[in-house]
Amino acid sequence: MASSYSRARYRPHPAKPNDGPAPNLSAREFDGYKPRTHLASDPAYVMVGSSWAYVCLPGDLANREIAGHSVGVRHDPELVLAAFATLRFPLGDIEVLHTDRGGEFTGERIERMLDVFGITRSLSRPGTPYDNAVVESTDRLIKKELIYANTYTSVEQLRSDVNRYVWWYNHQRLHSTLGYMSPMEFTRQGKTLQEQ
Repeated sequence: MASSYSRARYRPHPAKPNDGPAPNLSAREFDGYKPRTHLASDPAYVMVGSSWAYVCLPGDLANREIAGHSVGVRHDPELVLAAFATLRFPLGDIEVLHTDRGGEFTGERIERMLDVFGITRSLSRPGTPYDNAVVESTDRLIKKELIYANTYTSVEQLRSDVNRYVWWYNHQRLHSTLGYMSPMEFTRQGKTLQEQ
């Protein structure tokens, strides 16, 4: 008996909008921005019953606030648009949206939103989660503090819990990055995160 080896063959993949070159405008610099101008996002996966649901939490880099949120059963642009529909400030205030290269951030409706409101796209480099570290940290916290502590049998239950968690996170949870203040208190005091 002898083992046999198959030869690797190149398979062309059709190009997608997020596969091409795009600037990484954040360049891992997450501090020093004015409120509402620089948002970052990356949906989190949640097991609901025997299938997946998704949570999208665009975050404001200026104060680490969860600026918007949505819960859905599809990992697609509709999830992202639903999260942006919950923002409590005009989309025109946003200058840069930083995301990973996931397909949920592509598509005609996402491009139209960016174009209409003059939002510049910033993309992490392929396979580099540190380029979106603030969002990865927020997703880790919501999983640790909410999702892993509960068993979800319905999307409605998850949506209700996420609504309550986002309010608590923004108004009451103390953040070491913000000098042990909540994002809302940090903003009320007119503080800004300084670039290191």
